[in-house]
Amino acid sequence: MTIEIEKLTYKEPAPIKDIENPFESMMERFNIAAKVLNLEAGVYEYLKTPVKQVITSIPIQMDDGRIEVFEGYRVIHNDTLGPSKGGIRYAPDVTIDEVKALAAWMTWKCAILNLPFGGAKGAVKCDPSKLSRVELEKITRRYTANLMSVFGPDKDIPAPDMNTNEQTMAWIMDTYSMHVQRTETAVVTGKPLIIGGSLGRKEATGRGVMICTLAAMERLGMNPLNADVVVQGFGNVGSISAKLLYEQGCRIVGISDVNGGWYNPNGINITKALEYVAEHKTLDEFKVGERITNSELLELKCDVLVPAAKEDQITARNADKLKCRLIVEGANGPMTADAEPIVFGRGIRTVPDILANAGGVTVSYFEWVQDKQGYFWSLERVNRRLERAMKSSFEAVWETAIQHNTTLRIGAYILAIDKVAKTLKLRGIYA
Repeated sequence: MTIEIEKLTYKEPAPIKDIENPFESMMERFNIAAKVLNLEAGVYEYLKTPVKQVITSIPIQMDDGRIEVFEGYRVIHNDTLGPSKGGIRYAPDVTIDEVKALAAWMTWKCAILNLPFGGAKGAVKCDPSKLSRVELEKITRRYTANLMSVFGPDKDIPAPDMNTNEQTMAWIMDTYSMHVQRTETAVVTGKPLIIGGSLGRKEATGRGVMICTLAAMERLGMNPLNADVVVQGFGNVGSISAKLLYEQGCRIVGISDVNGGWYNPNGINITKALEYVAEHKTLDEFKVGERITNSELLELKCDVLVPAAKEDQITARNADKLKCRLIVEGANGPMTADAEPIVFGRGIRTVPDILANAGGVTVSYFEWVQDKQGYFWSLERVNRRLERAMKSSFEAVWETAIQHNTTLRIGAYILAIDKVAKTLKLRGIYA
């Protein structure tokens, strides 16, 4: 089976039956950009195919003495621009297709932000809420040991993602260092400050969302001081995005976490929300207005919607119910491919995930550079350089979208794919 793109024939990567599958959803956008770029068939095949896919068994002895085997993944999508870079998530429902999509998105993020990295992603199929700290450490260390031939400061550099954190990265760094018999801080990013982490890294993704939101609002003639904002998700990305937009004068009228959300048209005090979650771990009993579901939260009337939870939150089933002017994607893949034409057709602008949430990988790059140099920057320098990088990339994506009369997402894909394709042609194919 083939698909025709501007007189060029490409082998189709897979029958696209379920466009809510993250990898297939990514390929929908990739195909559109490839058509606009008139991408050569061979280059198309190269860029859509992951360089490496690893599935590994992780046997550990649980606290009660029994042995349980978990499944781990690492996908390197592309390393044309440099060492591959991408987070590791722990989740009971993670799939290899999800990891493939996330790895591809990392390739495009790094290209858009002009970082010398390719894209990768990793995962372990487990439920961290049901595991002890000792069990999580065992899983992390065995996963790292199994991937010693993959990881490396100049090969593949992990970072935190869903349900992983600074401590997880510290275990990875230590395990890798024990195997190579030297302390290698640059093998991971998102580490604790005391072992080579960077100031500003924890807030970086949310700060990037804030920077992109303000840039888009300026382009659309929207005043932050008169803007109602809804944020889905109150984890690291969502809570920090809400906090920073709140500090910029935006009125945050809706917030949520996995248990549901709250709506208050008069605005929610995000400082108090953060204090509440720090003490109670959830927004469940925060009680700041009307109790709503996550689905209802997405359909609230607002100026800006920030989906910062999971994939596939905006679909063809609810896209026609959105009541916002601007969407800024804090999460990876929160909008399915079949929802996008509906959203765009209704005049709602979308700052795509591969731009909006790229602040994390940008400051991860800064951390990697600092580790390599053994010289660390001030928070002011980190934030200043992040803002400069995000604004520059936003403007490039906006202009590319205008040039090709398309959405910001396709503009971002065009920009990223064109850069990787040109680099590939210059490097050539080793055979």
